Amino acid sequence: MSTPQHNKLSGRRNLAAALGDYRTRYPAEAACCDRFINFVNTEPRCYERDCWAGHVTGAAWLVNRAGTHVLLTHHRKLGMWLQLGGHSDGDPDTVAVAMREALEESGLQIKLLDDPAGRIFDIDIHPIPARKADPDHWHFDVRLAMQVVDSEQFVVSEESIDLRWVPIDSLQEVTQEETILRMGQKWLARMA
Repeated sequence: MSTPQHNKLSGRRNLAAALGDYRTRYPAEAACCDRFINFVNTEPRCYERDCWAGHVTGAAWLVNRAGTHVLLTHHRKLGMWLQLGGHSDGDPDTVAVAMREALEESGLQIKLLDDPAGRIFDIDIHPIPARKADPDHWHFDVRLAMQVVDSEQFVVSEESIDLRWVPIDSLQEVTQEETILRMGQKWLARMA
């Protein structure tokens, strides 16, 4: 019988392996990837929201059916245009976390792109400022490429000020956030 601790250890091992694959594909991001792998390997509570050393989050680079636009959220708490995503809340299945968050934040039916194991599209480690009872901490963000399956008519959740389909080749008109622009470049290279 599988226990929650066993599942989390297995999840940490799977994520470290996926990050190793990512490091091979994107050697220019080795320093960030090495920090991420070290965190996952050494922090048994890395999926818990109250792990203040940081915690793993899951996010979706969610494109329309044509692959020309990405859905961004004007994040209510951070006040920035970002990809959809959120906390693992103890779930070691980062693919499931990213898909759940994308569905909750947009109401859209989506599919994971690439292989079913959830090959990582992008990663980032970024600081989150203190808010209410939460001290400042780090988000270790795993981003997965996803695509809308059916309707592109989204629903704005209470986590967002707004959602918007943004042309990927014009992201800089909406945001100067380096990681969003990097994902845009990765996507455009993939589609070329």
